[in-house]
Amino acid sequence: MTPKGQLLIIGGKEDKAGKDPEMKKDNNNFTPHEILKLLAKSKDDRIEVITAATTDPESMRKTYTETFKEIGYTNFDFLDICDDQIHTDYHLKRVEAAQTVFFTGGDQNRICNTLQQSVLTDLLKEKYWNEENFMIAGTSAGAMCMPKIVILDAINGEAILEHDIELNLGLGLIHNCIIDTHFVHRARFGRLAHAVILNQDCWGVGLGEDTALLIEQGSKATCRGSGMVWMLSAAEIGKTNTRNVKKGFPIYAENLKVHILTDQCKIDLNNNQFEGACSGEI
Repeated sequence: MTPKGQLLIIGGKEDKAGKDPEMKKDNNNFTPHEILKLLAKSKDDRIEVITAATTDPESMRKTYTETFKEIGYTNFDFLDICDDQIHTDYHLKRVEAAQTVFFTGGDQNRICNTLQQSVLTDLLKEKYWNEENFMIAGTSAGAMCMPKIVILDAINGEAILEHDIELNLGLGLIHNCIIDTHFVHRARFGRLAHAVILNQDCWGVGLGEDTALLIEQGSKATCRGSGMVWMLSAAEIGKTNTRNVKKGFPIYAENLKVHILTDQCKIDLNNNQFEGACSGEI
C-alpha cells in the first residue's frame, strides 16, 4: 500500500522571519520562504504547528506567526502538547481537521517521549496513509523524529567510535531512512554514517540548513531549498569491524556510498533511481 500523504523533512534554520540563511547572498538559486511555502497548497488550508520539541513554545509561536503571515497563510494555530494531554479529544479533533501538521525544532527526545505511543501518532499515521495531500512536516528535531529509527544522541568526534551513538524508536512514519539535520554546519557526517552502518537497510538522510526533502508516495523524494541533502547508503558495504570492535575503538567501513542532492534533484528511496536538476546548467 502506498501512502496518499506527504512528508516534508527540513534540515533546520529554514528561511523565516528575522533569520537570514547563510546561502541567501551566495546561492543564485535561493528563493525566499521556498520550503515553508510547501506546507499548504492553499493559503486557507489548516496548519497545526506542534511545539512539543521545544522548551520555549512562545518564541516558536511568535516566529512562525510572523513568517506564516508574510507567506499569506490565514488558517494556522499552535499545539503545545505535554505528556498528560496527548489523549484528549481536543487535540485529536484539532489534528483530525488539519491539512498539515508541522513539528517545530527543539529536542527529538521530547517529541518521541510525548508522542511515540500515543493515539495522536496513530491518527497522524492513519491520515498520512489514507488522506490525499495530507502533509506531516518537521524541521530540525521535528524531522529527525519521523522515521522508525531516530538518533537521540551522538558524539561528533574525529573518529567514529563504538558506543558513541544512541539510537531509539521514532514515530515510525517512514521505515527505510535515518534522518539527521543541521548536517553540514554541525559536522554530523560521522554520526549519520555510524547509524547507517549499524542499519544497512536504511538511507542516511543528512539535511543541510534551509533545505528539505519532500517525500511523496512513500518513496519519491525531491530536494528543495538553498543547501544540500547528503544521502548515505551502506547497502553495498564491504569490510567493516562493527560486529567485533570493542567499546571506545574506531570503526571503519568500505564502500559507503554518498549522493548529494540540491534543489529539484529527485531520488526514489526504494529503487535508488536518481534524477539531477537542470538549474544553472550552461
